Amino acid sequence: MTKKTAKLKTVFSQQGLIVRGWEAMIDGLGVRTAKVLPDERGRLGEIIRADDPWFEKFGQVYFTTTYPGVVKAWHYHGKQTDHFYVIKGMVKIALYDNRKNSPTYGEINQIYLGEHCPGLIRIPPGVQHGWMCVSQVEAYIVNIVSEMYNYEQPDEYRTDPHDNNIPYDWARKDG
Repeated sequence: MTKKTAKLKTVFSQQGLIVRGWEAMIDGLGVRTAKVLPDERGRLGEIIRADDPWFEKFGQVYFTTTYPGVVKAWHYHGKQTDHFYVIKGMVKIALYDNRKNSPTYGEINQIYLGEHCPGLIRIPPGVQHGWMCVSQVEAYIVNIVSEMYNYEQPDEYRTDPHDNNIPYDWARKDG
């Protein structure tokens, strides 16, 4: 099944990071380049600091990986804010504003992040999100979250990656 979706256009651009969407960047979504400091020994990359304007509070930090071509989607949180940083590989992150009271309700956004495009994305509660590994190597994603994972009552609501009412198609677009 191929979903009918509107063509995405650039709704935000900063130093090589491009967010595409239908009309606007999703309300509360944040994207910024990450500071990477190279020297003769290697690189140091700052992801988020306590004095960062996005920093709310610390819940936990974890990493996840995704194999090439795999889609990990869709899900959202009721309370938790996510901050994704891709250490290795490249991912296509898609977001859908499912919050009925949001000024950008129904908006779709898409951004590529990874080792060739370092940046941090802030995803507010209620926004459906996920990603697809678009590199030829496994992608490593770090998530800095505002809440600790609650094993008895997870703050995580899942939607099937392909069989849903979200107007987004994960298929690769060659051209």
